[in-house]
Amino acid sequence: MNTKTKTRAAVIALLSVLALGIGGSLASGAKAVSSEVPQFKYDAYWPKPLPEGWVLGSVGSVCVDANDHVFVVTRGQLLPKERGLATAAPPVIEFDAEGKVVNSWGNRDLMAQTQHGCFIDKEGNFWTAGNNDGIVQKYTHDGSKMLLQIGTKGVMDSADGTATGKSLNASHTNLFKPTQIAVDPGNGDIYVSDGYGNKRVVVFDREGHYLRQWGRQATQAETDAGVGGVFLSPVHCVIFDNDGLVYVCDRLGDRVEIFDKMGIFKRNIRITSKTAHRANSENTVGTAGSVAFSPDRAQKFMYVANGSDNVIHILDRATGEVLSRFGRPGNQAGDLTDPHSIAVNSKGDIIVGEVPYGGKIHMWRAVKK
Repeated sequence: MNTKTKTRAAVIALLSVLALGIGGSLASGAKAVSSEVPQFKYDAYWPKPLPEGWVLGSVGSVCVDANDHVFVVTRGQLLPKERGLATAAPPVIEFDAEGKVVNSWGNRDLMAQTQHGCFIDKEGNFWTAGNNDGIVQKYTHDGSKMLLQIGTKGVMDSADGTATGKSLNASHTNLFKPTQIAVDPGNGDIYVSDGYGNKRVVVFDREGHYLRQWGRQATQAETDAGVGGVFLSPVHCVIFDNDGLVYVCDRLGDRVEIFDKMGIFKRNIRITSKTAHRANSENTVGTAGSVAFSPDRAQKFMYVANGSDNVIHILDRATGEVLSRFGRPGNQAGDLTDPHSIAVNSKGDIIVGEVPYGGKIHMWRAVKK
């Protein structure tokens, strides 16, 4: 190879590296990434602009229906400089696959004080939970009718029924700041991560009648030892895999705990970080905030939103090995600030919702190979 040819080859190699690295647009890992590990590219054009004057504020949760429509629950918070200039977006917004608003609805007087989780069941019904409240609600897909409510708005499972009372972790009818819902596609049983005040997963039948529960407050020593069925604060998510196992986010415990449907502990998946619990940080919220799976039948990959480090982890679901991650702290397009919830559509794209400091929704497109 002559000198001119060598120089040309070197330039091509350099341009290829730069093409992958520009703007950090492709997912990059802490280790060498296998060609089998999915990669993602930030879509700066999703969603489309909101209706004039709308401000999302905190995005409590994101979820996806069978048509790849994305639902978000918002918390109606306006920053001081937005007051008088903008309008808080409705509690629930539905976007089509292209990111256009196609529906919005909700009554904040009837819904939870602080919207948290959202879930679409196999029948297309919409579910939401209420941090800083004590209710889970089920609505028709279009929000026109509430079909079920578990708990009483403003009444907590605490010694005095208030949000500041001592947690009882025991009620068959009341909740205490629940965070998320998962519905068993086989029999319609309702699994609730309950949540901030309580430290349990509680299961109801499809009519809202109590069936069983598991979980209690953990000590740090128990968490470090990997004891299952105990949680630091909060119990932040609950989700089924296709094998019928239940994944529960022990957020400050920096782990996802896996159970069968009866609450028998199976194993931990650790999400470790040297920086997540850094001293004097206002964002020490733990690494295991929200979970989603790749859309293949085997659900080969698992995704975890880490709100402490502002990244999304990519794991091998079967082994729990962290393979890669993407995202970084910041306020530019594609940067993450408080990634709080995560969902995946049928194409394998990842949608991320942020809470107070960020207040954005992101679309990360799966890169076709």
